[in-house]
Amino acid sequence: MKPLRSDEIRGNWATALLPIAENDDIDYGRLAEEIDVLIGMGVDGIYSNGTAGEFHNQTEEEFDRVNALLAERCNAAGTPFQIGVSHMSPRLSLERLRRAVALEPGAVQVILPDWLPVKDAEAIAFLNRMGEEARPIGLVLYNPPHAKRALAPEEIGRLAEAAPALVGVKVADGDAAWYRAMARHAGRLSLFVPGHRLATGFALGAHGSYSNMACLHPGAAQRWFERIKSDYEAALELEGRIRQFMDGCIIPLAAQQGFSDPALDKLLAAIGGWANIGTRLRWPYRSVPETEVSRLRPIAERALPEFFPRPCP
Repeated sequence: MKPLRSDEIRGNWATALLPIAENDDIDYGRLAEEIDVLIGMGVDGIYSNGTAGEFHNQTEEEFDRVNALLAERCNAAGTPFQIGVSHMSPRLSLERLRRAVALEPGAVQVILPDWLPVKDAEAIAFLNRMGEEARPIGLVLYNPPHAKRALAPEEIGRLAEAAPALVGVKVADGDAAWYRAMARHAGRLSLFVPGHRLATGFALGAHGSYSNMACLHPGAAQRWFERIKSDYEAALELEGRIRQFMDGCIIPLAAQQGFSDPALDKLLAAIGGWANIGTRLRWPYRSVPETEVSRLRPIAERALPEFFPRPCP
């Protein structure tokens, strides 16, 4: 597909979650089926190899196979897609990017080198080298709160000014003052924020989400984003129920039991039941027990019926 400009990176993007078999291998057959379901649900785009895609726990051969599969399916369907080329090693991230460019994604997602936190000059050198290798494909900077260096708006702005290949960021959001600072310092970038706060974020200046709500149900998350644009008050009411469910049922599994974000995203997908992904993470990371799926699904169905569409008779 053609490279995406910053003003073309918008909306509800779904992640490709890895179905993991009992022997800890990636189940590529189930992954292909999942990608086909995402395409069929009409999401604004699909991306690979974020944290929920377990980029940190793949071999290079697996990385290539996952992304070749995503590119084949999305290019055939005309669905926008991005490839995460992140790695804790900048050398391996660069090598991943070189191979990913040949698959013609709309953009590539990167993290800053993550073993030794980088200073500004090092971050700029990294982004500019990656941008040169990716040209004409743009870079989306993935800077989650647990990054070794979580960036403030003015720091993102300095990187955006010095690294012209940067077209977007995916970050945790903040309050209204944070959004004003992002607009002031990094207004040329596509701004993607957490999915369960998208209605609030969109009103304050966000452009979309690489969405955990698309993990629960991609089609419902897409309809919610369309509702945000057409009937904001109704969309905001749904966000209130989403946040109550997340705060009451999902976030405590991280805060009290120590489950990781990828484990929670796979749990959401299992609760939604839209694809055969399962809750298993790769060794050595803990997976949420399947018993939590049966416990939480009735609660989610009552709280968020929009995310459990009834099949046509």
